[in-house]
Amino acid sequence: MRRADRLSQILQYLRGGRLTTAAQLAERLEVTPRTIYRDIAHLIGSGVPIEGEAGVGYLMRDGYDLPPLMFTQEEIVALVSGARVLQAFGGTKMAAAAQEALVKIDAVLPEAARAQVGQVAVHAMQGPIPGGHWRDYLDTFEAAAQSQTRLGITYADEHGRGTDRIVRPLGVWFWGKVWTAVCWCELRDAFRMFRLDRILRVAELDRFRPIKGQTLRDFYETEAYRH
Repeated sequence: MRRADRLSQILQYLRGGRLTTAAQLAERLEVTPRTIYRDIAHLIGSGVPIEGEAGVGYLMRDGYDLPPLMFTQEEIVALVSGARVLQAFGGTKMAAAAQEALVKIDAVLPEAARAQVGQVAVHAMQGPIPGGHWRDYLDTFEAAAQSQTRLGITYADEHGRGTDRIVRPLGVWFWGKVWTAVCWCELRDAFRMFRLDRILRVAELDRFRPIKGQTLRDFYETEAYRH
């Protein structure tokens, strides 16, 4: 994570007068407390009104930095509904990020808009989704698609028979019940879609470069041609 991004996240965590310790910030941002202390000192030196001290915690009073976010009622419903769906059906990291996003939105909304968030009547309850490690695998495939990282997987067919594959993840899709990953499968030398609940093992390998005929755009064109 770039330092600028980390400083921005620290500001968000400290907004609204929430007392937060350096240890809590370090755990959330996956850095050492020493790094947090340096970042806090830098922010204070830049004029940010952060209060507190090491060993006690830090906070930032309301009213600094960003103006209140302004959303229409429809936008609030969309944001809250989307976050709740991800909490129920997203990956492990996605669900945690969705929860934190709701906290941040609530912290910077005007009071009237904050009340509208609590009135959103759209909810998502996790149903009988197949077990396994699909939540963690969802995060892994999404990250691999972004970073263009090859994955070694063991994939089970409908009868439970497993085969080892090396795949190049291109994206993940949610079908209302299961998540699937669209990949270029090196074993089949073709596009394949893998249900994440049928994956038995995942290992990160090396990076790959997009190859003409094997990209997500090519996948879309192939599917359009079939239909």
